[in-house]
Amino acid sequence: MRTADWVILILTLTGIIAYGVYKSRTSKDMEGYFLSNRNMPWYIVLLSIMGTQASAITFLSAPGQAFTDGMRFVQYYFGIPIAMVVLCITFVPLFSKLKVITAYEFLEQRFDLKTRVFTSSLFLLSRGLSTGISIYAPSIILSSLMGWDIFYTNIVMGGMLIVYTVSGGAKAVAYTQQLQLIIIFIGMFIAGYLIVSNLPENVGFSEALAVSGAAGKMNVITTGFTENGFDWKDRYNLISGIIGGFFLALSYFGTDQSQVGRYLTAKSEQESKIGLLMNGLVKVPMQFLILLLGALLFTFYQFNPSPIFFNKAAEEKALQTPYKDSLLQIKYQFDEQQATQQAHSKLFVLKPTDAIKDSVANGAAKLTVIKNEYKAVIKKAVPGSDTNDTNYIFLRFVVDFLPSGLVGLLIAIIFLAAWGSIAAALNSLASCTMVDFHQRFTKKEKLADTVAQDLKEYRLSKWYTFYWGVFCIITAQFATGMGSLIEAVNVLGSLFYGVILGIFLVAFYMKKIGGTAVFKAAVIGELLVILLFLLDKYNIIGLGFLWLNVAGALIVVLLSACFSFFKR
Repeated sequence: MRTADWVILILTLTGIIAYGVYKSRTSKDMEGYFLSNRNMPWYIVLLSIMGTQASAITFLSAPGQAFTDGMRFVQYYFGIPIAMVVLCITFVPLFSKLKVITAYEFLEQRFDLKTRVFTSSLFLLSRGLSTGISIYAPSIILSSLMGWDIFYTNIVMGGMLIVYTVSGGAKAVAYTQQLQLIIIFIGMFIAGYLIVSNLPENVGFSEALAVSGAAGKMNVITTGFTENGFDWKDRYNLISGIIGGFFLALSYFGTDQSQVGRYLTAKSEQESKIGLLMNGLVKVPMQFLILLLGALLFTFYQFNPSPIFFNKAAEEKALQTPYKDSLLQIKYQFDEQQATQQAHSKLFVLKPTDAIKDSVANGAAKLTVIKNEYKAVIKKAVPGSDTNDTNYIFLRFVVDFLPSGLVGLLIAIIFLAAWGSIAAALNSLASCTMVDFHQRFTKKEKLADTVAQDLKEYRLSKWYTFYWGVFCIITAQFATGMGSLIEAVNVLGSLFYGVILGIFLVAFYMKKIGGTAVFKAAVIGELLVILLFLLDKYNIIGLGFLWLNVAGALIVVLLSACFSFFKR
C-alpha cells in the first residue's frame, strides 16, 4: 500500500474507535455494559443486527464465493424474512416481558438449571469458535499487506479487538456499527463501480452480467433437482435455502445471544420488532449485491490479466522451492488458455450466440482445472499452506487495481466489518458467562452497597470479555486451511443451532414437556447432528449442512415428546 492508503486506513480506524469511546457512556453496571440500558431506537437496533451478522468474512469471502461458485449462495438467506416474522410473534414479546439479559435465563424458568446451562454452553462453544474464525479473516489482510506470519497477525488483530470491546461495551458496539455500515456500503458501491468502469469500452454492466452468466456465475436460483431427483448434498438451492435457511435464521436471531443481545438493547418491544422486520427486508438484497461483486469480478478477469493463484504470499513461498519450474510451466498453460478465454469473451459481447456461450463456459472450466493443478503443486511445495484462495480474490483485486487512497478505504472497511461483528460476539460471550454461570453459581455474599456491587459486576464483565478475546485468538490460530470462511462459519453454526432452536421450540410450543425430557433429547440430538455431519463429510451419506439445522431442531422436538410420553 502507498502512503495515502495508510493515512486513510489509520484515520478511519482511529475515528471509529474515538466515536465508539465517545458514545459508550452508560451506567457502570451489567445492564449498561451488555444492553446499553435498553434505550436504543429501532434503526440503531437494525444496523447493530446487520453489523453483527455482516462480519469481515461477509465482505472478504462472499465475493470470492460468487467468483468460484456463482450467485447461488444468496439462496442461503431466503429463509430470513420468514424467520423475522416468527421471531416478532413469539420470541421478542417473551424476552421483552421477562427483562432477561441472556436468552438462556428463560430456559431455567421454563425447564430447569441443567437445560439452561447445557444450552448456554452450546452457544459459548459455537460462538467462541466461530468468532475465532472471524478474527482470522482480517488477519489474512494484515498478513498479505505486511508479509507477516498469520500467527502474529492473529495476535495483533485479536489484541486490537479486545481493547476496543472491553473498553466500550454494547453501546459502543451499537453506535460504531452504525457508522461502520455506512462506510462499508459506500466502499462496496465504489468497488463495484470501479470493476465495471475498468472493463473494455464496449462492455457495460449488462454485458458484464451476460459474460458472467455464460460461465454459469449468475445461477441465482437453483432448484436442487437433478435427473436422479433431489440432491440432498447440494448446499445451496431454493428448497434448502427456504427451509434450512429458515431454521438456521430462527435459531441464530432467536437463540444466539450475539443477536438476541442486539435487539434487547431496544427501548421498547415495538422498536425491537421494527429492527428485526427491517433486517428481514434488507438482508437478502444486501447479500445479493455483495455476491454480485464477485460475479462482476469474474467478468473483470475475463478481460484483464488474472492471477492463477490469488494468495500471493503462499505463491511466493512456493516459487522459492524446487517446484518453481513446475509452477512456471503450469502458469504458462494458464496464460495461454486465458488469452483464448479473453478472445471468446470479447466475441461473446459482440455476438452472443449459443456456440460462443458454450466456448466461454468450457474455457472457464479449463481455467479452473489448470488452477487446481497449480494449487496441487503449491501444496507439495509448501506443505500445510492454504491452497483455497477464495478468501483472497476480492482482496487481491483491491490491492492490485484500486487507485491510491481507495485501497486504504476498502481495507479499512473489511477491518470495520470485523470489529463490528467480533465486538458484538465477545460482548455476548461475556454476558452469558457472567449471567448464566458466574452469577448463577458463585455463592459469595453481595455487597451491601448496591452501587459498589454493580461496579464490581461491571468490572468482572470486562474481564470475561478479555478472557473470551484470548480464547478466540487461540482459535484463530487453527483456522488456516478451512477454505471459504463464510462457508466454514455457517457449517460450524449448523452443528449447534438446530439443537438450540429445538430446545426453545419445545419451551414455547410444548407446554407439558419438562426439563428432564428436553435435556435428554438435546444431548442425544447434538450427538446425532455431529454424527450426521461426519457421515456427510466422509461421503457415507449426502446431506448439505443447512439440513443439519432442520434435523437438529426436529430431533429435539420429537425425542422430547417421546421421553415425556413414556414417562407418564
